[in-house]
Order: sequence, then structure tokens, then C-alpha cells
Amino acid sequence: MIRLFHVPLSPFCRKVRLSLAEKKLEVELVEERYWERDPDFLRRNPAGKVPVLRIDDMILSESAAICEYIEEKHPTPSLMPNDPEGRFEVRRLVSWFDDKFHHDVTSNLLYERVNRKLTKSGYPDSKNVKAGSKAIKYHLDYMAWLLDRRRWLAGDSMTLADFAAAAHLSSLDYISDVDWNRSAVVKDWYAKIKSRPAFRSLLADHVSGFPPPEHYADLDF
Repeated sequence: MIRLFHVPLSPFCRKVRLSLAEKKLEVELVEERYWERDPDFLRRNPAGKVPVLRIDDMILSESAAICEYIEEKHPTPSLMPNDPEGRFEVRRLVSWFDDKFHHDVTSNLLYERVNRKLTKSGYPDSKNVKAGSKAIKYHLDYMAWLLDRRRWLAGDSMTLADFAAAAHLSSLDYISDVDWNRSAVVKDWYAKIKSRPAFRSLLADHVSGFPPPEHYADLDF
């Protein structure tokens, strides 16, 4: 049995969900309100963070490590290149989105607009929202630069790097914080990746109090 303790709009959880779905691994999703610091959850992960993946009696935490574990245990279909240089580029971009993009954009937009309300920790900080809205333009332009030179973000094949980027952007798209008209090549890339069967459960997510925009689940935008 595979069980994932997650938060629907968490990009880190979404990256793991995409990896599991792409490998066609059945998983039970358990929504975890990690901010409530439930003792049972803290026993699973003392860091108090999601995602946490339970496979039989084994507990796994930290999304990047989880995804690489899934890749090693279930190498087909592959989400990592065979060559060291290709794997380096995938890991570099996964780190880019989970670190820099998350710091510059996700934490300033998604966490301010949604997480503050869910966790009852106050109102959005307008300075942070403004900073996130400005920073996402730079990141979309960087993605466009990559996709002008490659079929996918890390090379000629879809990899975990694409899932990391799509996990963040899909969370932000849920709250209409992505300007898809800024880059045709990025919009085409996202339309291609969100049309995959692995994306279906993400497009079915619904967070109480935050209805998604009409285009969110539209495969043709």
C-alpha cells in the first residue's frame, strides 16, 4: 500500500503525485493539515512538513528524495536521463524550482493568498504579493529561454524537471497567478504536460474557499 500525506496545492506534494501517477502507481491521498502539528503526523515526520510517503511500513519525507527513490524503484517510464550530464541538469532545474522559484514566487503568491487563510495566520502581505508578481515574469522568461533551445526543460525528453516546474505553476494557476500570454512556448509546454494522464488528479483538486478559474482544468486553455 502506498499512502501520501499531502496538501492539495503544495507544489512539493504535487511533484510527488505526478511522479507516482506517471509510473502508474496507485496511491491513497490523505490530506494533512500539517500546521496543526498533529502528534501522529509529527511521529511520521518530526520536521512537520509534507509530503510524507508511506510505503507499507517505510516512511519517506522530502520531495526530491522521494521522487528519486520512486525513480530508482520504478525506472519505467524514466524521468531521469541515462547520462550523468543529463541527470545533473535535471537535478539543477528541480533545485531551481524548489528553491529559487519557491522563494521568489510561490511563497510570495500562493502562501500569501491561500496559506495564510487556511492556517489562520493573518492577511496577505501586499509587499510580498507584489514581489512575487514581479519575480514570476523573470522565471517565465527563463523557462522560455530554455524551451527555445530544448523540447523540454532539461533536454529532448520529459523529466522530473518538467514535473517540478509544472507542480509550482499548476498551484499558481489554480489562483490565476500565471500570465500564460507572456510566452507562447511556455504556454504550449504547459498545455502539453497538463494533458498527460498523470495530471488528471491535480486538475480535479478543489480547495474549500478557493474555487479554481474556468481555464484551470481546460486542456486547451
